[in-house]
Amino acid sequence: MLRKVDKHSGIPAYLQIVNQIKAEILLGNLKAGQQLPTVRELETIFDVNINTILKAFDRLKMEGYLVAEQGVGYFVAKELNVDAEIVSAIRELVSKMKSRQFDLYTTLVLIEEVWRNERI
Repeated sequence: MLRKVDKHSGIPAYLQIVNQIKAEILLGNLKAGQQLPTVRELETIFDVNINTILKAFDRLKMEGYLVAEQGVGYFVAKELNVDAEIVSAIRELVSKMKSRQFDLYTTLVLIEEVWRNERI
């Protein structure tokens, strides 16, 4: 579900939009070929100006997540559904971290450190 950007998070608004749309694609809420809401509608949803949305869309196009059709709109280019088992494991981890009073940013730091040090 798309929501307003947090203008006080320290993360640029366009990156928050990029991450929200990627998450919707990864969770299967946005499917390949599906049209996104218009830029004007997204302006209201995200509570940012149109240029911020267009910057996010340019990034998503560059990364291959979106395609644009001139005069029609933006569409999801590919599906990247995450396996339900992975989503379940993430939910379990989040639940444990919240129950132990860890905030989101601390959790992300821990995940990033484990990611960098994990040998496969």
